[in-house]
Amino acid sequence: MTAREFDALVEKAVRAIPPRFRRRLDNIAFVVEREPPRPGLLGLYEGRPLTLRSVSDGFAMPDRITIYQGPHERLARDRASLEKLLRDTVWHEVAHYFGMDERRVRLAERRRRARKKRGGA
Repeated sequence: MTAREFDALVEKAVRAIPPRFRRRLDNIAFVVEREPPRPGLLGLYEGRPLTLRSVSDGFAMPDRITIYQGPHERLARDRASLEKLLRDTVWHEVAHYFGMDERRVRLAERRRRARKKRGGA
């Protein structure tokens, strides 16, 4: 897959974030890199979580969510599974932006999967 095609899928995953959360994304850049700095990463949030910010904060460079193309392509069985994996990764990193630590993000992901299995939203 070309870098441009992958970028378009990442943009689609960002647009899939419900508007009530997407509206609160401020001063954050979504970028794509070919490979992660260490094995096992699909994405990486770098910045100051929303829960730690204050009105007295001065100017800050944008937070950054990096999505790694190579690992996603290797894990995906087909285009549909790639799109789902990207949606999940983008959600995971956005959860960090909103202040959830790794343990809370994984717990929320398990709950969401369980609801889907039971037929919920």
